[in-house]
Amino acid sequence: MMRSLWTAASGMISQQQNVDTISNNLANVSTFGYKKERMEFKTLLYETMSRADLDPANQTGRPVNLQVGHGVKPIATARIFTEGNFERTDNQQDFAIEGNGFFSIDRGDGDIKYTKDGAFKISATEEGAMLATAEGYPVLGVDDQPIIIGDEVPLKSVTVSEDGILGYMTPQGLFEDLGMQIKLVQFSNPQGLEGIGSNLLSATTASGQPLSEAEGDAPTLSRIKQGVLEMSNVQVAEEMVNLIVAQRAYDLNSKAITTSDEMLQTANGLKR
Repeated sequence: MMRSLWTAASGMISQQQNVDTISNNLANVSTFGYKKERMEFKTLLYETMSRADLDPANQTGRPVNLQVGHGVKPIATARIFTEGNFERTDNQQDFAIEGNGFFSIDRGDGDIKYTKDGAFKISATEEGAMLATAEGYPVLGVDDQPIIIGDEVPLKSVTVSEDGILGYMTPQGLFEDLGMQIKLVQFSNPQGLEGIGSNLLSATTASGQPLSEAEGDAPTLSRIKQGVLEMSNVQVAEEMVNLIVAQRAYDLNSKAITTSDEMLQTANGLKR
């Protein structure tokens, strides 16, 4: 009976973490560029009480094993990188990526992070207007330098092409290239990226090194949409169903513990 107590307890712990993951998805339903997560599980050790042992010659023996499992454990949190809905904002500092690309963000001292959140801002510097995140971290160009627009360029006229090239329209109606391009990178295994908060992801050995689209390292090219934001890909109805299933599984494991406890109590109360 003690086995059932620990097995059910592992189920309760796992479903609690499942509920935590679902709750995080629901909490970020309005977070720009957020990618929903899914908790994945695996079975624990099996105790083999009797092995299958079939004699082909005599057609005798046990054709199946007798095994008892010891519960479940969370094994991974998979991030789902399907695209969210695109919402037009007509704000020139808002960008969405159509494709597998990520923006590169410099957090200082060469600490480069990556994001799908394109809700950028303009930060005033001595050199000019710098494209940055809401926290003030610079958005990097293909030269791995912050994107800074000189004071001589009217910000309202700055446009960004689908491949990230910055330019502006002169009073004469001519397009002037600023010689800057927003850097987009891809990863061979985006599932290996590590979330660090603030809509930022960190590269790991599992994700592989960033592949620059501008340098032709990426297998496909993404497209940048100016004046558009990518919303979270969380589906509220789907998450609510998952939440109900997780809650029911938690309740059933709790019931299993209660039942095992009552059976132990009955066994302990037996008299010779």
